Parts: sequence; structure tokens; C-alpha cells
Amino acid sequence: MTYIASERKVVEILRILKDHHEPMGAKRLSELLGEHGFVLTDRAVQYYLRYLDDHGFTRKVGNIGRVLTPRGIAEIERALVDERLGFIISKLERLAFRSTFDPITATGDVAYNLSIVPEEIAENVATVFDEVVNADLGFFSGYSRLDRDPRLLSGYVGFVTVCSITMDGVLQRMGIPVRMAYGGRLSIDNSKAVEFLDLISYQGTTINPLQLFISAGLTSVSDVVKIGDGIALANVRQVPIASEREVKKIISLMRDCGFKFPINMGSQIFNLPNDPYRLSIASFSGMNLVANSVERGYPIKTEVGAGTIPFSRIINTIPTK
Repeated sequence: MTYIASERKVVEILRILKDHHEPMGAKRLSELLGEHGFVLTDRAVQYYLRYLDDHGFTRKVGNIGRVLTPRGIAEIERALVDERLGFIISKLERLAFRSTFDPITATGDVAYNLSIVPEEIAENVATVFDEVVNADLGFFSGYSRLDRDPRLLSGYVGFVTVCSITMDGVLQRMGIPVRMAYGGRLSIDNSKAVEFLDLISYQGTTINPLQLFISAGLTSVSDVVKIGDGIALANVRQVPIASEREVKKIISLMRDCGFKFPINMGSQIFNLPNDPYRLSIASFSGMNLVANSVERGYPIKTEVGAGTIPFSRIINTIPTK
């Protein structure tokens, strides 16, 4: 329904009715709308409610007020999904802007993911993290342990891994426009990346694609670590093809700092379509460390793009092979 999609006030009325199961009148709705930043008189709210009644989204319950109909519930759920589309990519783009890492001086802040685990399994999780790092299946060659942080409850430990959005920040600061295109499952055969099995666009999803693949049990990073065959997680970014020479220089500088990318780069890589105007850059994700832990049965909660951290706090924790 075009009106619902474009009229924010109506969406907010439907949202309030969805969150409050009892019938609600115009006066109470007007008060709650005001709390959410929408100043409407009781009369204006009545107008919107009549409109919603006419379209079958709400119904009157005597003189008490309105409730949502099944059609109204379906409409607000659809509207809220539309509202969340692009949230993930917007969050990552903001994080890229905040990343100040300079690969020339190896200083500045990098974007990171935060994984939280019970303290009693922290050493086990560190071991499986090391497996992925040493197999070159991560985005960076190290990680950091976090024991004190307001986000950590008593009895829990945090692990900080470098988020690949750091690459976007570096490229943007070097004047190269970059687009976070896809997150996907990459098939590995005999320790060699072969093809993408699934790809999800970051532009049109309400959740992080790589977290979705992990929670759905669609990875086998542990098998890749053990025998060189399986399914790992990777991201695909795109930059103008004309920037290839400069991008290669930046990649070389970042690799000297401990970053582990790309897996492949070109106008046509793996089984992706050929694009003569864009250069695709595929890189393993730091989420492979998390995937390996989940596959081993360790409870772990991860926030992707949790913030930025000085690079010096990561570089000093690179494990030795």
C-alpha cells in the first residue's frame, strides 16, 4: 500500500497498536505519538484511524478504541521490514568513515567485531580462533582478548577481531570509492577457493549475511582447517576498474601490516558475472573465527561492527605459527 509506505505517521500508529494489545483510543494514541516525536491532535489521529478502518487495517472495539486486524498486522510487519532494509550497510558505512587506519604508518583506528564467551571456555575459543588465523582464513593475522569492558558481564570474556570494513575506510581515505557488495559462502577444495555457493547483497538485507550463514549451520570452516575442504565465509567489494593500480598498492601496504586479503581480485572472479567497469575484491571474513567456534559447539555471541579500536591493541597480539 503506497500510502502506508510513504506516510510515516500512519506507520507509527500501526506500530503503537501492534506493541499494545489492548484497544486504544485517539487520545492515548496522540500521547504516545508525542513521545515518539509526532505531534498530532486527537482530531488528526481520528482522521488517520478512519482511514485505517476503511482499508481494513484497524477495527473499533465498541467505544474503547481500535485494535489491529490480521491485515493490519501483516502490513506493519511488511512496513517495518522495508524500514530496516539497508540498516546493516548503513551501519558498516558509518563504521568505515570512523576508521582512521593508515597503512603507510600502521597507525590509527581499525573497525572491529566483538565476540563474547563464558570465561571458562575462553582458552578453547582462543585455540579455535588460532586455527583459523594460522590457516589464513581470516581477514587479519591476529585478534585481541578483552577482559574488562562495560559490555562484559561478570564471568565473560571478549574477543576483538578486525572487521573487514576497515578496508573500506582505507580505500575511501585514499580517494577510492568502494561498495560493500556481497557476503557469501565460498567453496574451498584442497585449500583453494573455488566458487561462491551463495551470495547475499548487503544493500537489500535486514541482517548481516555472514551471521545468517553461521546461525543456519551453512559453514564448514572446521573442515577447511582440518582437511582443506569445506565452506568458508567471504565478502566481495567493488571499486572502479580504473583504480586497480592504486588499489594494489594499498593492498600491498595493508598486507605488510598483517592483513590477509584478497583471495582473488579482478573484473571477473570465481563464478561472479563479468563487469568491465568494476573491480571485485574477495576477502575472507573475520567471522570465520566465529564460525569455527560455533561449529565446535562453543556458545559465542558476536556483534559485527562493534566500534573502532587503536591498531596497536591488535598488532601486539598476533600469534606466532
